[in-house]
Amino acid sequence: MKNMQQMMKQVKKMQDEMQKTQEALKEKVVEGSAGGGAVVVRANGHKQILEIAVKPEVVDPDDIEMMQDLILTAVNDALRNVDELVGKEMGRFTGGMNIPGLF
Repeated sequence: MKNMQQMMKQVKKMQDEMQKTQEALKEKVVEGSAGGGAVVVRANGHKQILEIAVKPEVVDPDDIEMMQDLILTAVNDALRNVDELVGKEMGRFTGGMNIPGLF
């Protein structure tokens, strides 16, 4: 019975650490870019877009599709970088295993 209590304490400790890590991810910021830095997107570890920066020289009113593509590419790059950050931060709790629904 003592082993079970000890194991439950360890599980609770791990849950608390995971919760703290998830909360800390909100403060971590990653960037994604497109067009050689013409469009830069900043997102936090909760996949919230914080900022989109566009260099004025790439704004062409006659080519809105290019601007849309650059923004979309930069956003997807930022979100991919968030996934890598979350995987790295949370992976220490799962030993690198991808457990669906855990985070």
